[in-house]
Amino acid sequence: MSENCKPTDCSGCPSASTCGQDKKSLEDFREETHRLSDIKKKIGVVSGKGGVGKSLITSMLAIAMNRKNYSTAILDADITGPSIPKVFGIHQKAVANEDGLLPINTRRGIQIMSSNLLLENETDPVIWRGPVIAGMVKQFWTDVIWGEVDYMFIDMPPGTGDVPLTVFQSIPVEGIVIVTSPQQLVSMIVEKAVKMAKMMNVPILGIVENMSYFNCPDCNKEINIFGKSNIEEIAKENGIDVYSRVPIDPEIAKSVDNGDLENYKGEWLKDIVDRIEKL
Repeated sequence: MSENCKPTDCSGCPSASTCGQDKKSLEDFREETHRLSDIKKKIGVVSGKGGVGKSLITSMLAIAMNRKNYSTAILDADITGPSIPKVFGIHQKAVANEDGLLPINTRRGIQIMSSNLLLENETDPVIWRGPVIAGMVKQFWTDVIWGEVDYMFIDMPPGTGDVPLTVFQSIPVEGIVIVTSPQQLVSMIVEKAVKMAKMMNVPILGIVENMSYFNCPDCNKEINIFGKSNIEEIAKENGIDVYSRVPIDPEIAKSVDNGDLENYKGEWLKDIVDRIEKL
């Protein structure tokens, strides 16, 4: 086995039959959260590629659970492309005390930790290699004083590389939500995320098709700007029984640009939120 190989489920690895390493369960690599934190449910939000609105869906899920009076947090694991603080209009910097790093609270009390809260300037690029990025994600779990949290949502970077692997191995997530969009290309990419989750024995809680359609304000006709929705077919093919469609809504874009998504009233994710609440 190469020294660069990461211990995980080896199915699909061309060296699986010859590497000779004892198989280890995910529990062998789990990290303890901060001693002052008590995080009950952890949900990852993933996508096979970028640009499908994963951070938006992460934020909307956290807001929905917060409105149900649950203590809610977002761990922004998209270290090189952090957008969660912008969604909530947060520009101040995170601070630390002698016990650890403190998250920032949104206006309605959702706790957030993101690399953008640690940069001197929020537009500074994070030019790090994969292992360093994965290490920071792990520190957000182990070194941040989250306190008591009912539901933590983890906004992962796109793809199936170092960071998703680190999250699946280090954090005992109860499940993931997969975000996609209507294009056929994205449908293929979704299957990669589904297969990774199954290889890592992580339950799939639901799938969200973002930018699914646009309602014409004049005739109220549903217009499929990016092609006909195929979310039902994707869900069925992959054995996923909960899915939601989120439309292209100028009010969503306006709310995000103003850092005011917490006041947006859409409830497009109700079925998935209900599934998460039943965990």
